[in-house]
Amino acid sequence: MNGRWIKATAMAALTLALMSTQHPVHAETAEENFELTLMYTSNTHSNLEEAPKRAALVNQIRGEKENTLLLDAGDVFSGTLYFNKFTGQADLAMMNYMKYDAMTFGNYELDKRASKEDYQILSEFIQGAEFPVVSANTVLSKEEKLSGLQNDSYTPEYEAGEVYNGIIKDISGEKVGIFGLTSEKTPSFADVGDIEITDYIETAREAVTAFEEQGVNKIIALTHIGDEDQPRVQNDLKFVQELAEAVEGIDVIVEGHSNLEVSEPKVVEAGEEPTLIVQAGTLGDRYGNVLGQLDIKFDEAGKAVIYGGESHHLDYSEVQADPGAEELLAPYQAEVKGESEESIGVTVKESLNKNRLGSLVTDSMVDAAQKVNPDVAMAVTNARGIRAFIQEGEITHGGVLKALPLEDKLAIMELKGSEIIKVLEKSGAFQRFSPSRSYLEISGLRFSYSESSLEANVFVRKGKVYRPIDPDETYLVATNSFIAKGGEGYQVFADAYKEGRVTETDASVDYLMFIDYLKEHGTYASYFRSTSSGRFPFTDVDPENEFTPYIKENYISGLIKGTTPTTYSPNKTLSRTQAVSMFVRVLNLQTKDYKDDYKVPSFKDLGNMADATMGEIAAAEEAGIVIGSNGNFMPNEPVKRGQLALMMKRLYEYVMETEFEGDLDALPFKDMSGLDDETLDAIAFLYEYGIADGSPDGSENGTIFRPSDKTSRAQAAKLYFNFDTLIIEETSRRYHNQ
Repeated sequence: MNGRWIKATAMAALTLALMSTQHPVHAETAEENFELTLMYTSNTHSNLEEAPKRAALVNQIRGEKENTLLLDAGDVFSGTLYFNKFTGQADLAMMNYMKYDAMTFGNYELDKRASKEDYQILSEFIQGAEFPVVSANTVLSKEEKLSGLQNDSYTPEYEAGEVYNGIIKDISGEKVGIFGLTSEKTPSFADVGDIEITDYIETAREAVTAFEEQGVNKIIALTHIGDEDQPRVQNDLKFVQELAEAVEGIDVIVEGHSNLEVSEPKVVEAGEEPTLIVQAGTLGDRYGNVLGQLDIKFDEAGKAVIYGGESHHLDYSEVQADPGAEELLAPYQAEVKGESEESIGVTVKESLNKNRLGSLVTDSMVDAAQKVNPDVAMAVTNARGIRAFIQEGEITHGGVLKALPLEDKLAIMELKGSEIIKVLEKSGAFQRFSPSRSYLEISGLRFSYSESSLEANVFVRKGKVYRPIDPDETYLVATNSFIAKGGEGYQVFADAYKEGRVTETDASVDYLMFIDYLKEHGTYASYFRSTSSGRFPFTDVDPENEFTPYIKENYISGLIKGTTPTTYSPNKTLSRTQAVSMFVRVLNLQTKDYKDDYKVPSFKDLGNMADATMGEIAAAEEAGIVIGSNGNFMPNEPVKRGQLALMMKRLYEYVMETEFEGDLDALPFKDMSGLDDETLDAIAFLYEYGIADGSPDGSENGTIFRPSDKTSRAQAAKLYFNFDTLIIEETSRRYHNQ
């Protein structure tokens, strides 16, 4: 065993000082102590493959230790086909086989999306359990299928298959109290129906008092609290530590919400006696693979004086699986294994992490929603609803279900642009690091944010391109039915639902929509987000001008530069040199040779141009973007709209290694006469991809393109933004789907 006994005698205190480990000091001798070993699990999420090993290890520890408890801190429910097919009964069979002593509710047990049919699944689970459930701060009586299962007591006279505030176990003549707590914030991220969850700190005080009045001086809290307000990196024991500091008399807290592995106990010494905090945690997203162990010696007063902990990683353990557990699991496994390992027929080249997976999930929601209503522009979903990564290689049904276990239905919301911006602000989208676990994954939006000026730049997808969001316009937004009702604390969504601006669809559940989308579109994810710490520097750009959002976005993305450090000169014409510089930045074309010298173009009219600019023109010439005329580049000549179209088409063909041929009959423009075939194809390219459409007044919308007109730097910003978006999407799609 790797765990350490930590004995608080004078000699042990000296040893601990040498080890730089601080723990409570107490002078009782070992002979007076009561020894107890806790084994504990949490967040198993119906991952049962390693359960036979867990059973073997539990039996092994019980054989080595005289006094043991086996506890679970919640979230047994939901996560694999074991749960979807057997609604928790496979998990229950294994827990009964291992003879668990008690468990508490996690948010998944209390979530109607997991415990379907108005808690029928949870009701059957509780009643079939050969152990009690402890939950002191939940009130179940208003839910019909759970009423009658709960006992408002802390009692030694408990029955299996019922819910108690707490129980008192007699272990070798010693009383040990066990009670359960669930985060009162659970309703903000789970659909708890009419279940009430009360203040857990006040409830914990009542629990300690109730136990002490019955002569119990060894008290264990099974908690599923976590820290919902902070990102995991800051980390998740904040609320549990606050509980230990606020409530004296709790000896051990076995936490289960945050997935953080805490094997060596975290010690809180806020009162006369220490409180030890442990948590089984998970191995990445490999749930159900850890069995925690905490060995404690209590003195006569019930104070923990010696303790040590360790985590047993089951998938790395050499322990042999328990044959009885294997036999019990086998019929469940036989039904699950084939479907779980069955490929959906799509391969992913790189593991889908949360960002890419979140973008793909929301892309699939947009795709499904547009089949219901083609006007749906975007989708959002709660990042916390995505429970695991998808590993590289063949994507399996089991892998998808592990990532999307809750089978959420699709809903479509009607939201104003101003409401969407509020939602993005709450989500933490405009910050480098999200401050909240209610962060949303997004599709159909492109945005950037200046942290110094606190300005957001938001674009909504419209067809093949993105347009600046209009605060007063109404947009259709796809999401899941939980979020649409205000889940994760989104009041904007809750208000829309109450006002009848939400439509719940008959589309299939999220993981099936996701599989259908991958089969049709592959693994490319449309994700656009950029953040700048710098202030937008150009003072000559009118905030109300239609081109300003594009100028800002291009500046943050590094596509454009000003004519001076503080001016953009939006009304000046774009020169051929400036046009080439932007294209080189779009693709980050190599402007230097293998000797790290700037490349030299063949044109004879470049004079004493800066070496860096020479290198950009040479890179563009090498890519076939510019050809020039009679050996001249004409660097200071204004670039015409037709010429800019040609450059974009050539760059697209260079990148995609294909020749574009446009549908000239589809062009709405009336001023195309006299143009050569390549220029006509180039204008068709801009039109087909939505980069430019033309207009009666010579701007981009309508029936007049004006190919011979000069291009202003403001107009160019919009064209480059749309072109940059196209290049990013097409190259990423080709990479991920080839």
